Amino acid sequence: MKAVRCCDRHVVLQQVPPPSGPGVRVRIAAAGICGSDLHMIASGFPLPATLGHEMAGITEDGTPVAIEPMAPCGHCAHCVAGEYSYCERGPGMIFGVGLDGGMAEEIVVPARALVPLPASIPVADACLVEPLAVAVHGVSMLGLRPHHRVAVIGGGSIGQCAVAAATASTAHVHLAARHDAQKLAGERLGAKIGVEGEYDFVIDCAGTDEAVAQAVGLCRARGTLLLLATYWGGLKLPAFEVCMKEIRILPASTYGRNGLGRDVDVAATLLAGRPQIARAIITHSMPLDAAVDAFAMAGNRAAGAIKVVLTP
Repeated sequence: MKAVRCCDRHVVLQQVPPPSGPGVRVRIAAAGICGSDLHMIASGFPLPATLGHEMAGITEDGTPVAIEPMAPCGHCAHCVAGEYSYCERGPGMIFGVGLDGGMAEEIVVPARALVPLPASIPVADACLVEPLAVAVHGVSMLGLRPHHRVAVIGGGSIGQCAVAAATASTAHVHLAARHDAQKLAGERLGAKIGVEGEYDFVIDCAGTDEAVAQAVGLCRARGTLLLLATYWGGLKLPAFEVCMKEIRILPASTYGRNGLGRDVDVAATLLAGRPQIARAIITHSMPLDAAVDAFAMAGNRAAGAIKVVLTP
């Protein structure tokens, strides 16, 4: 079958054997290109497997599903405590990083990884469940109430997902975005474009020193800064201002279980209730054969790309 892999920092489309082994076979309908995919490829991060951790498809019995791209061991201390996202297997348990991911025609995953989809979600949109779960996980830490003011820094797909998650709790959400397509998407999701004044919560989805400095400046005294981006190259923190304002800093990573429910299931419910999320965030859908062009498009934010999806 066809699969997208990384070879010498380049995306290549290869013929590989179909997946085998225990688990549930899923015929992939859509796989999103994540900013982390672009970074890992460019940085030379060793990627031994098929790419794609944002994915959805159809099981052999015809059930449409999204996939939580993790295969935790189930018996380490973290897994026993229910904190499976911290499994001792590390990146090796993540589909699309250490395990074959969804940028292929088929994948086999543990039954626990399946996310049943409400009937209102087209399976081609359900690859958004994974990035939405990232935002749901982080935003759930904040305890948002209707009166809270929230600023989101960064208009990429995670920034848009943060807007979608935050506007579920408060109408006072502002987005700082660089490109016109990002601003338009944020407006469609309920954000006001541009930031001014002080905010109870600021969510950094850009992952740069400049963005964090802006975020700290926007936090009110004793406000909260949520670090939802991935800081691949470290972070320079304006510590004096953080300390003087007693800003609480919350790092967030991936997703997991919140009480009795999984973040991915909450994300699926959110996506089902607001079809405009997919219409705003998915800007390009391209066939698997066009993977090289799709990755180039995904890296061109100025051309209007937010989420580029491959459709095998």
